[in-house]
Amino acid sequence: MKPNLPETHLEAWRKYYVSFWRIFAAIEVDLAAAGLPSLSWYDALYELYLAPDRRMRMSALAQSALLSRSGLTRLVDKLEKERLIERRACAQDGRVQHAQLTDKGVAVLRKIWPVYRAGLAKYFAAHLSEVEAKQVAAIFTRVIAGTQ
Repeated sequence: MKPNLPETHLEAWRKYYVSFWRIFAAIEVDLAAAGLPSLSWYDALYELYLAPDRRMRMSALAQSALLSRSGLTRLVDKLEKERLIERRACAQDGRVQHAQLTDKGVAVLRKIWPVYRAGLAKYFAAHLSEVEAKQVAAIFTRVIAGTQ
């Protein structure tokens, strides 16, 4: 059975997809120009920042940062090498590894955020009214809920 996909929905997808990747790439260029790490670093560090005690199981971090397990392992290796996070064994289960955000990791987050925020303002927010931003948020809230 062929799923129904109206042209209007396909066009909406195309516009979303292209705009997301263009904005992402533009912010990555801005971060590189400022000598700062990529958005993937920011996303992982930010997830840890939000976590209780700034610590998460590696599997939970991979899921929340939208990375594959192997992608997370490579990223964690880089973050650990830069001393932005530390790996720690779980006290209750020695087989489980946690990633722990360090003070240096928090400092890097605080350096990245102004460039990231400026990019979001320039490449995304500048093109939406307050009402449109609320509509976009509501739409993608439904889309996200439909994928869980």
